[in-house]
Amino acid sequence: MQRILFILVLLTIPTLTVISQAADPKLPNTAALKKIGQQMHAFVEGQQVSGVVTLVAHQGKVVHLKAVGLADMAQQRPMQTDSLFCIASMTKPMTATAVMILCDEGKLSVDDPVSKYLPDFADIELRSGPPARPLTIGDLMTHTSGVSGNQRNQGTLEATVQQFSKRTLKFQPGTQWAYSPGLSICGRIIEIVSGQPYEKFLQQRIFDPLQMTDTTFSPNAEQQTRIVTLYKPSKNKSALVTEPNWWCNLKAGRSPNPSGGLFSTAKDVARFYQMVLDGGRYGDVRIVSEKSVREMTTVQTGELEAGFTPGCGWGYGWGVVRTPQGVTRMLSPGTFGHGGAFGTQGWADPARQTIYVLMIQRTGFGNGDASDIRAGFQDLAVKAVDGNK
Repeated sequence: MQRILFILVLLTIPTLTVISQAADPKLPNTAALKKIGQQMHAFVEGQQVSGVVTLVAHQGKVVHLKAVGLADMAQQRPMQTDSLFCIASMTKPMTATAVMILCDEGKLSVDDPVSKYLPDFADIELRSGPPARPLTIGDLMTHTSGVSGNQRNQGTLEATVQQFSKRTLKFQPGTQWAYSPGLSICGRIIEIVSGQPYEKFLQQRIFDPLQMTDTTFSPNAEQQTRIVTLYKPSKNKSALVTEPNWWCNLKAGRSPNPSGGLFSTAKDVARFYQMVLDGGRYGDVRIVSEKSVREMTTVQTGELEAGFTPGCGWGYGWGVVRTPQGVTRMLSPGTFGHGGAFGTQGWADPARQTIYVLMIQRTGFGNGDASDIRAGFQDLAVKAVDGNK
């Protein structure tokens, strides 16, 4: 009887699961995957980071999941595969997905003027006067809106977005790319259109169906014991020291931030990416339409220079590799993903059907999207995936 129950449990496990290397001859080379942990350990030994969690999923299966180093150096708390990270701007694609769910339901359009839902934005101006055309939801999701400034919530999401409406646009909408708090404005539109608090909409429509049980704006007491401490380099660059930051502050009154407020784990991030890579489905559950996935993960910014590394464009909430080069040289054109302020990275390569998730927690080391850690991880993962071709 126990054996029958065990088999039934296995049959109900969603697409993204850990399986043995021997189960599928098409899986990446085990020896090559082991090099990832060794390389990450070298970064830890070099005082570049306190600890790292890496995950590689290939053809719907997790083929590598490894934790090295420490989650907290003072406590000597080991990094674990279920350690929680402040993923900062990796929140943005999840917010964009929520917008596209509402698009699928006919409740809004990416071409809608922002002022249709937030009348205060009807009066937003450039220094030279009114914009040539209305600001749209699509502009917000592609960072071509001209909205600028700090992405931090000031009180509630509603109050924060009201303040954003008073900012002067940096440029005519659609004419340039500049990273912005546009997804926070989208979060408020989600509330207005759905009639639900932003965080509850994400919980019910994305996190719960995907079984992302460790993705949250408000970690509970148990989850807080697994949060990774944020570090920066010491003045002489010879050690790591703690760095308090408002993104990670869990004080009372912290409101959900659609631009960067989530905490998550490598496995939860991979579940979300697998759903998008699979065209908006996760197992038998449809989260968002294939059409919306295509729009999110296709360059919507034309020939504008976009993103934090060369050769990239921007879709609705996602960075997209147009011409692989530099840190993206090993990835296929069309690879989509996003990074976070503290070095976290998640990228999905449709041509290889492979997901790369890098979870670290550091600041003060320069552009996280172009880091040596990201490049080293992706290079080894791609070589392992391509090794059996």
